[in-house]
Amino acid sequence: MQALWMVLAAFGFASMAVCVKIASEWFNAAELVFWRGLLGMVFMWLLARRQRVSLRTQYLGMHAWRSLIGVLSLGAWFYAIAGLPLATAMTLNYMSSVWIAAFLVGGAILAWNPRAGRLTQGPLAFAVLTGFVGVLLTLRPTIDQNQVFAGVVGLLSGIVSAFAYMQVMALGRVGEPEARTVFYFAVGSALAGAVAMAILGLSRWDWNHALWLLPVGIFASIGQWCMTRAYSHGATLVVASLQYSGIVFGALFSVVLFGEEIAPMAWLGMALIVGSGIAATALRARAAPNAPAEEH
Repeated sequence: MQALWMVLAAFGFASMAVCVKIASEWFNAAELVFWRGLLGMVFMWLLARRQRVSLRTQYLGMHAWRSLIGVLSLGAWFYAIAGLPLATAMTLNYMSSVWIAAFLVGGAILAWNPRAGRLTQGPLAFAVLTGFVGVLLTLRPTIDQNQVFAGVVGLLSGIVSAFAYMQVMALGRVGEPEARTVFYFAVGSALAGAVAMAILGLSRWDWNHALWLLPVGIFASIGQWCMTRAYSHGATLVVASLQYSGIVFGALFSVVLFGEEIAPMAWLGMALIVGSGIAATALRARAAPNAPAEEH
Protein backbone atom coordinates (compact mmCIF):
# COMPACT_ATOMS: atom_id res chain seq x y z
CA MET A 1 0.00 0.00 0.00
CA GLN A 2 2.92 2.36 0.70
CA ALA A 3 4.09 1.93 -2.90
CA LEU A 4 0.64 2.92 -4.18
CA TRP A 5 0.66 6.06 -2.04
CA MET A 6 4.01 7.07 -3.55
CA VAL A 7 2.72 6.55 -7.10
CA LEU A 8 -0.31 8.69 -6.24
CA ALA A 9 2.04 11.33 -4.80
CA ALA A 10 4.05 11.36 -8.02
CA PHE A 11 0.81 11.67 -10.00
CA GLY A 12 -0.24 14.59 -7.80
CA PHE A 13 3.02 16.47 -8.32
CA ALA A 14 2.95 15.80 -12.08
CA SER A 15 -0.65 17.05 -12.23
CA MET A 16 0.43 20.16 -10.35
CA ALA A 17 3.12 20.71 -12.98
CA VAL A 18 0.48 20.46 -15.73
CA CYS A 19 -1.59 23.17 -14.04
CA VAL A 20 1.52 25.32 -13.56
CA LYS A 21 2.35 25.07 -17.26
CA ILE A 22 -1.18 26.08 -18.23
CA ALA A 23 -1.40 28.87 -15.65
CA SER A 24 2.02 30.22 -16.67
CA GLU A 25 0.39 31.54 -19.83
CA TRP A 26 -1.25 34.26 -17.69
CA PHE A 27 0.69 34.36 -14.39
CA ASN A 28 4.37 34.76 -13.57
CA ALA A 29 6.40 32.37 -11.42
CA ALA A 30 6.11 34.61 -8.33
CA GLU A 31 2.31 34.46 -8.45
CA LEU A 32 2.35 30.70 -8.91
CA VAL A 33 4.71 30.26 -5.95
CA PHE A 34 2.47 32.49 -3.81
CA TRP A 35 -0.73 30.58 -4.51
CA ARG A 36 0.98 27.22 -4.22
CA GLY A 37 2.29 28.30 -0.80
CA LEU A 38 -0.96 29.86 0.42
CA LEU A 39 -3.13 26.87 -0.42
CA GLY A 40 -0.46 24.48 0.86
CA MET A 41 -0.27 26.41 4.12
CA VAL A 42 -4.01 25.96 4.72
CA PHE A 43 -3.84 22.26 3.85
CA MET A 44 -0.84 21.55 6.07
CA TRP A 45 -2.44 23.45 8.97
CA LEU A 46 -5.49 21.19 8.68
CA LEU A 47 -3.29 18.08 8.36
CA ALA A 48 -1.16 19.04 11.38
CA ARG A 49 -4.30 19.66 13.39
CA ARG A 50 -5.68 16.27 12.41
CA GLN A 51 -2.41 14.57 13.35
CA ARG A 52 -2.25 16.64 16.56
CA VAL A 53 1.15 18.01 15.58
CA SER A 54 2.01 21.35 17.17
CA LEU A 55 3.24 24.01 14.76
CA ARG A 56 5.35 25.71 17.42
CA THR A 57 9.06 25.30 16.82
CA GLN A 58 12.36 26.03 18.53
CA TYR A 59 14.20 26.01 15.20
CA LEU A 60 12.70 28.99 13.36
CA GLY A 61 16.07 29.90 11.84
CA MET A 62 16.49 26.43 10.33
CA HIS A 63 12.97 26.57 8.92
CA ALA A 64 13.64 30.04 7.48
CA TRP A 65 16.79 28.81 5.71
CA ARG A 66 15.02 25.70 4.43
CA SER A 67 12.14 27.87 3.15
CA LEU A 68 14.50 30.30 1.42
CA ILE A 69 16.37 27.69 -0.58
CA GLY A 70 13.18 25.69 -1.14
CA VAL A 71 11.40 28.73 -2.59
CA LEU A 72 14.36 29.44 -4.89
CA SER A 73 14.14 25.86 -6.16
CA LEU A 74 10.36 26.03 -6.56
CA GLY A 75 10.46 29.35 -8.42
CA ALA A 76 13.18 28.08 -10.75
CA TRP A 77 11.22 24.90 -11.42
CA PHE A 78 8.02 26.82 -12.22
CA TYR A 79 9.98 29.05 -14.60
CA ALA A 80 11.46 25.97 -16.29
CA ILE A 81 8.02 24.37 -16.61
CA ALA A 82 6.82 27.45 -18.49
CA GLY A 83 9.78 27.51 -20.88
CA LEU A 84 10.58 23.82 -21.45
CA PRO A 85 8.69 20.71 -22.49
CA LEU A 86 6.98 19.41 -19.36
CA ALA A 87 8.88 16.11 -19.42
CA THR A 88 12.24 17.91 -19.52
CA ALA A 89 11.36 20.27 -16.66
CA MET A 90 10.10 17.38 -14.52
CA THR A 91 13.23 15.33 -15.16
CA LEU A 92 15.66 18.13 -14.28
CA ASN A 93 13.88 18.81 -10.99
CA TYR A 94 14.08 15.13 -10.03
CA MET A 95 17.89 15.34 -10.29
CA SER A 96 18.20 16.25 -6.60
CA SER A 97 19.19 12.71 -5.56
CA VAL A 98 22.00 12.72 -8.11
CA TRP A 99 23.21 16.13 -6.95
CA ILE A 100 23.22 14.99 -3.32
CA ALA A 101 25.28 11.99 -4.40
CA ALA A 102 27.64 14.35 -6.23
CA PHE A 103 28.07 16.40 -3.05
CA LEU A 104 28.83 13.22 -1.09
CA VAL A 105 31.41 12.09 -3.63
CA GLY A 106 32.99 15.55 -3.72
CA GLY A 107 33.16 15.67 0.07
CA ALA A 108 34.73 12.21 0.20
CA ILE A 109 37.39 13.26 -2.31
CA LEU A 110 38.22 16.45 -0.41
CA ALA A 111 38.47 14.56 2.89
CA TRP A 112 40.38 11.62 1.40
CA ASN A 113 43.71 10.75 2.94
CA PRO A 114 45.74 8.48 0.63
CA ARG A 115 47.38 6.87 3.65
CA ALA A 116 43.97 5.71 4.90
CA GLY A 117 43.40 3.58 1.83
CA ARG A 118 41.52 3.91 -1.44
CA LEU A 119 38.22 5.69 -1.94
CA THR A 120 35.07 3.56 -1.59
CA GLN A 121 32.67 5.89 -3.43
CA GLY A 122 33.04 4.17 -6.81
CA PRO A 123 29.39 3.03 -7.25
CA LEU A 124 28.07 6.42 -6.15
CA ALA A 125 30.46 8.23 -8.49
CA PHE A 126 29.30 6.02 -11.38
CA ALA A 127 25.66 6.88 -10.59
CA VAL A 128 26.54 10.58 -10.61
CA LEU A 129 28.37 10.37 -13.94
CA THR A 130 25.45 8.45 -15.45
CA GLY A 131 23.08 11.15 -14.25
CA PHE A 132 25.21 13.89 -15.79
CA VAL A 133 25.27 12.05 -19.12
CA GLY A 134 21.49 11.86 -18.86
CA VAL A 135 21.34 15.63 -18.30
CA LEU A 136 23.40 16.30 -21.42
CA LEU A 137 21.17 14.06 -23.51
CA THR A 138 18.01 15.57 -22.06
CA LEU A 139 19.14 19.17 -22.58
CA ARG A 140 20.54 18.70 -26.10
CA PRO A 141 17.13 19.08 -27.81
CA THR A 142 16.42 22.25 -25.78
CA ILE A 143 19.69 23.76 -27.02
CA ASP A 144 18.61 23.09 -30.59
CA GLN A 145 15.29 24.88 -29.87
CA ASN A 146 16.90 27.98 -28.26
CA GLN A 147 15.65 27.06 -24.78
CA VAL A 148 19.09 27.20 -23.20
CA PHE A 149 18.26 29.69 -20.44
CA ALA A 150 15.14 27.80 -19.35
CA GLY A 151 17.18 24.59 -19.38
CA VAL A 152 19.87 26.11 -17.16
CA VAL A 153 17.20 27.39 -14.75
CA GLY A 154 15.64 23.92 -14.66
CA LEU A 155 19.03 22.41 -13.92
CA LEU A 156 19.55 24.92 -11.11
CA SER A 157 16.16 23.98 -9.64
CA GLY A 158 17.44 20.45 -9.12
CA ILE A 159 20.72 21.65 -7.59
CA VAL A 160 19.00 24.01 -5.14
CA SER A 161 16.43 21.31 -4.38
CA ALA A 162 19.29 19.09 -3.24
CA PHE A 163 20.40 21.76 -0.74
CA ALA A 164 16.80 22.13 0.46
CA TYR A 165 16.54 18.37 0.95
CA MET A 166 19.72 18.31 3.02
CA GLN A 167 18.21 21.02 5.23
CA VAL A 168 15.05 18.88 5.58
CA MET A 169 17.30 16.04 6.75
CA ALA A 170 18.89 18.38 9.30
CA LEU A 171 15.44 19.35 10.60
CA GLY A 172 14.53 15.67 10.85
CA ARG A 173 17.64 14.99 12.92
CA VAL A 174 16.63 17.60 15.50
CA GLY A 175 13.19 16.01 15.79
CA GLU A 176 11.01 18.30 13.67
CA PRO A 177 7.97 16.39 12.30
CA GLU A 178 7.44 16.48 8.53
CA ALA A 179 4.05 18.22 8.81
CA ARG A 180 5.65 21.13 10.66
CA THR A 181 8.53 21.37 8.19
CA VAL A 182 6.20 21.39 5.18
CA PHE A 183 3.90 23.94 6.86
CA TYR A 184 6.74 26.42 7.36
CA PHE A 185 7.90 25.84 3.80
CA ALA A 186 4.40 26.73 2.61
CA VAL A 187 4.45 29.86 4.79
CA GLY A 188 7.83 30.82 3.34
CA SER A 189 6.56 30.22 -0.20
CA ALA A 190 3.55 32.47 0.36
CA LEU A 191 5.67 35.24 1.91
CA ALA A 192 8.41 35.06 -0.73
CA GLY A 193 5.83 34.95 -3.50
CA ALA A 194 4.09 38.02 -2.08
CA VAL A 195 7.37 39.97 -1.90
CA ALA A 196 8.28 38.97 -5.46
CA MET A 197 4.80 39.95 -6.66
CA ALA A 198 5.24 43.39 -5.09
CA ILE A 199 8.48 43.81 -7.05
CA LEU A 200 7.47 42.22 -10.37
CA GLY A 201 3.86 43.35 -10.36
CA LEU A 202 0.60 41.47 -10.77
CA SER A 203 -0.77 39.94 -13.92
CA ARG A 204 -4.16 41.02 -15.22
CA TRP A 205 -6.75 39.12 -13.21
CA ASP A 206 -9.27 37.03 -15.13
CA TRP A 207 -11.40 34.55 -13.22
CA ASN A 208 -11.34 32.05 -16.09
CA HIS A 209 -7.55 32.07 -15.94
CA ALA A 210 -7.34 32.33 -12.14
CA LEU A 211 -9.26 29.08 -11.75
CA TRP A 212 -6.06 27.28 -12.77
CA LEU A 213 -4.34 28.56 -9.62
CA LEU A 214 -6.62 26.48 -7.42
CA PRO A 215 -5.57 23.03 -8.74
CA VAL A 216 -1.91 24.07 -8.46
CA GLY A 217 -2.31 24.20 -4.68
CA ILE A 218 -4.75 21.27 -4.51
CA PHE A 219 -2.58 18.83 -6.48
CA ALA A 220 0.54 19.93 -4.58
CA SER A 221 -1.27 19.27 -1.29
CA ILE A 222 -2.56 15.90 -2.51
CA GLY A 223 0.95 14.94 -3.58
CA GLN A 224 2.38 15.98 -0.22
CA TRP A 225 -0.32 14.13 1.72
CA CYS A 226 0.14 10.93 -0.30
CA MET A 227 3.92 11.15 0.14
CA THR A 228 3.46 11.52 3.89
CA ARG A 229 1.26 8.42 3.89
CA ALA A 230 3.82 6.52 1.81
CA TYR A 231 6.55 7.22 4.39
CA SER A 232 4.28 6.86 7.43
CA HIS A 233 5.72 3.44 8.32
CA GLY A 234 9.33 4.27 7.56
CA ALA A 235 11.18 4.85 4.31
CA THR A 236 11.81 1.87 2.06
CA LEU A 237 13.90 1.66 -1.09
CA VAL A 238 10.91 0.63 -3.22
CA VAL A 239 8.82 3.56 -2.00
CA ALA A 240 11.68 6.04 -2.45
CA SER A 241 12.39 4.75 -5.96
CA LEU A 242 8.75 5.04 -7.03
CA GLN A 243 8.93 8.81 -6.69
CA TYR A 244 10.56 8.73 -10.13
CA SER A 245 7.26 7.61 -11.61
CA GLY A 246 6.61 11.37 -11.62
CA ILE A 247 8.94 11.59 -14.63
CA VAL A 248 6.86 8.95 -16.42
CA PHE A 249 3.64 10.82 -15.68
CA GLY A 250 5.29 14.06 -16.79
CA ALA A 251 6.36 12.51 -20.10
CA LEU A 252 2.87 11.12 -20.74
CA PHE A 253 1.23 14.46 -19.94
CA SER A 254 3.79 16.25 -22.10
CA VAL A 255 2.94 14.17 -25.15
CA VAL A 256 -0.81 13.65 -24.64
CA LEU A 257 -1.92 17.01 -23.23
CA PHE A 258 0.52 19.44 -24.84
CA GLY A 259 1.48 17.57 -28.01
CA GLU A 260 5.16 18.09 -27.26
CA GLU A 261 7.60 15.96 -29.23
CA ILE A 262 10.30 14.30 -27.16
CA ALA A 263 13.42 13.43 -29.14
CA PRO A 264 14.80 9.87 -28.82
CA MET A 265 17.96 11.38 -27.31
CA ALA A 266 15.85 13.04 -24.59
CA TRP A 267 14.01 9.77 -23.84
CA LEU A 268 17.39 8.07 -23.36
CA GLY A 269 18.56 10.92 -21.14
CA MET A 270 15.45 10.68 -18.96
CA ALA A 271 15.94 6.92 -18.62
CA LEU A 272 19.55 7.44 -17.51
CA ILE A 273 18.50 10.08 -14.97
CA VAL A 274 15.80 7.80 -13.55
CA GLY A 275 18.27 4.91 -13.30
CA SER A 276 21.00 7.02 -11.72
CA GLY A 277 18.50 8.62 -9.33
CA ILE A 278 17.26 5.24 -8.13
CA ALA A 279 20.85 4.00 -7.76
CA ALA A 280 21.87 7.13 -5.85
CA THR A 281 18.81 6.78 -3.60
CA ALA A 282 19.66 3.14 -2.88
CA LEU A 283 23.30 3.89 -2.10
CA ARG A 284 22.39 6.89 0.04
CA ALA A 285 19.79 4.83 1.93
CA ARG A 286 22.60 2.71 3.37
CA ALA A 287 23.98 5.77 5.12
CA ALA A 288 20.62 7.34 6.05
CA PRO A 289 17.91 4.65 6.06
CA ASN A 290 15.30 6.92 7.67
CA ALA A 291 15.87 9.98 5.52
CA PRO A 292 12.75 12.11 4.92
CA ALA A 293 10.88 12.39 1.66
CA GLU A 294 11.99 14.65 -1.15
CA GLU A 295 9.41 17.38 -1.86
CA HIS A 296 8.30 18.97 -5.12
